[in-house]
Amino acid sequence: MLKRIFQTIDKPLLVATLLLTVTGVMVLYATTVKAVGVTTDVDARNQLFFAITGLAILIAVTAIDYRLWLRLTGLAYAASIVLLIMVDVAGQSALGATRWLDLGFIQFQPSEMVKVVLILVLAKLLSQNYDRLEQPKYLLQSILLTALPMALVLVQPDLGTALVLLVIWFMMILVSPIPKGYVLALVVAGILLVPVGLHFLQPYQRDRLTVFINPEADPLGRGFNVVQASIAVGSGQMYGRGLASGSQSQLNFLPSQHTDFIFAVLAEKLGFVGAFLVLALFTLMVARMITIAYQSRDRFGMFIGVGIATMFLFHIMVNVGMNMGIMPVTGIPLPLISYGGTSLIIALASIGLIQSIAVRHKKISF
Repeated sequence: MLKRIFQTIDKPLLVATLLLTVTGVMVLYATTVKAVGVTTDVDARNQLFFAITGLAILIAVTAIDYRLWLRLTGLAYAASIVLLIMVDVAGQSALGATRWLDLGFIQFQPSEMVKVVLILVLAKLLSQNYDRLEQPKYLLQSILLTALPMALVLVQPDLGTALVLLVIWFMMILVSPIPKGYVLALVVAGILLVPVGLHFLQPYQRDRLTVFINPEADPLGRGFNVVQASIAVGSGQMYGRGLASGSQSQLNFLPSQHTDFIFAVLAEKLGFVGAFLVLALFTLMVARMITIAYQSRDRFGMFIGVGIATMFLFHIMVNVGMNMGIMPVTGIPLPLISYGGTSLIIALASIGLIQSIAVRHKKISF
């Protein structure tokens, strides 16, 4: 079975995945090498363990026929809602947010799992009712299925993940036969409700959404992260400062450098060339996901592919954008690169889901 899977697996996607995962571990290790030559490589060692675990899960998920998940979507959705409620009731807090469950060997973040579960649930709803999607009730069902986890995530509070769920829903609805007039009406309504929604955000969340416009107005306060990230990206110049060098990362001027601002560290150490190659690998990855979605043998696989490609693309655009100061800081990790066991394992598992579609594809017309 493994031989057959390797023969039919999407090799460009696999190669991009492996190179990005290795790059992530390498850059994380580089963040632990300080100017005095002392290393504290706990994060890198943990990330390497998570990477090996995630790659094993990727292979396992690839071996499983993706259509079997049709039977489990309801149970997975219910379980994810229960886990989100558990986080809100008894979760672990850090930096003013409660997003993790302490499992002893890992700080598990259910909101990462919810992204993939929502993709599966919406894919089932849209594929099984494909010829009846002009009826408004199916659009309403998709909204309710998305709104519940979004509300629970916002309570944590985690605006970034809530936005990911919203964008996943929007793109999956957009490629479905649901009348575009309904979608346009919802978009207009959403835009009109933005000022109302801003009042429900935490003060620091509102600051994040506005400070990127002019971070220099408060460079030592609210704009500090954005300013330091921009300096780090620019200081890498063409070929980078080297893995063991770079003032912003080595001297700890750059906050959250192993998570939210890992791309700034990467750009400082590997330069424009290194950052360009990483973005090229991400582009290849998303392109292959879209191609696999198009070539899927059924609509369930097609919608899964669209949802996962959207999830990765949104993560990449927002994380890189906030590192370069052109998007608000929302705490969205860079897939396969940022530190985090749950996010890395879920990302690799979702790539395994895409590969499961790839090894069983038969091109059809929609």
